[in-house]
Amino acid sequence: MPWWVWLVLALFMLGMLIAGCMYAAVHGMRALRNVSETGAQISERLGRMSEHDSTVQAPQRPIFTEPLRVAAERYSDAHVQVIERRQQREDRHARTWRRWSTFND
Repeated sequence: MPWWVWLVLALFMLGMLIAGCMYAAVHGMRALRNVSETGAQISERLGRMSEHDSTVQAPQRPIFTEPLRVAAERYSDAHVQVIERRQQREDRHARTWRRWSTFND
């Protein structure tokens, strides 16, 4: 093979090597941006989860040492919270379905 064929092959190989490195660098930077956005969302949500709730009450005495009326009040309060959480979940699901239905239109 003549020397100029080797030169063309070597230049082609160097060009492909440089193009491959540039391709990997561009896609790596895009991936880093996506990962950093995802990490920021996760840290924000974890931060919200670790916030102190001002509605947390002091520890209560064991229920068997209290009158039955107190147990009934605690149960009704807990049941109200269950119903509120269920309603919040249903509202969240309805918002999601509305968002999906408008997205697909």
